[in-house]
Amino acid sequence: MNVRQHVLPPTSLIPNSPLPLMHYRPKDPLSPNTFRDLCGQNGWQVQWIYRYGDTQRSHYHSAAHECMVVLSGTATIRFGVADTSLDLHENTYGLAREEGGLEIEARAGDIFILPAGTAHKTHKTRPKAEFELLTPGNGHGVSPDADLDAIELSGFTMAGAYPNGSSFWDSLKGDEDEAPEFSRVWSLRKPDMDPILGLSAEGIAGVWAPPRSSRVRSKL
Repeated sequence: MNVRQHVLPPTSLIPNSPLPLMHYRPKDPLSPNTFRDLCGQNGWQVQWIYRYGDTQRSHYHSAAHECMVVLSGTATIRFGVADTSLDLHENTYGLAREEGGLEIEARAGDIFILPAGTAHKTHKTRPKAEFELLTPGNGHGVSPDADLDAIELSGFTMAGAYPNGSSFWDSLKGDEDEAPEFSRVWSLRKPDMDPILGLSAEGIAGVWAPPRSSRVRSKL
């Protein structure tokens, strides 16, 4: 498992997080059912599989950490900055976005774990397809008995999972009149286990944990 970390600083519109964005590139891609089962064992729930269109608005979740796995296709994912125009062409291919951020060329098998507050925008998807929710429901829960491997995957598709209890995640763009204070987003409880790596120190159970000195002080 190739594990990479990226720390994205806050912007004027986006909280991002002091915790790093995690990017895993396993040797072999996970099937949808395997991803669902791993998440379930580690206290996370798969809630959707989407096929993505060419672009979308940059957004972040203020009340949930998120794990996304690429199931098919390729795309560019931009992390860490807000769009500054409603024009999807200008905020995707033009300059209508905040400066900075990080772009990753995502391909089947890639896994991303986003701490709450991390802006993300999927665009330049290949093969071209129409945006569509491929799992039953409204994108806030998938039956544990569903055969996700039976879903026909075409275009660029991802599955998304959230820690148990985070079924009503929000989707903020950074231009809300009543956006939450950044400190509130950063204080969201950290999951006990990584959705893929469980308690391994390589995953968020180790990387997102407070320094040992802090843990010791908290017991005094």
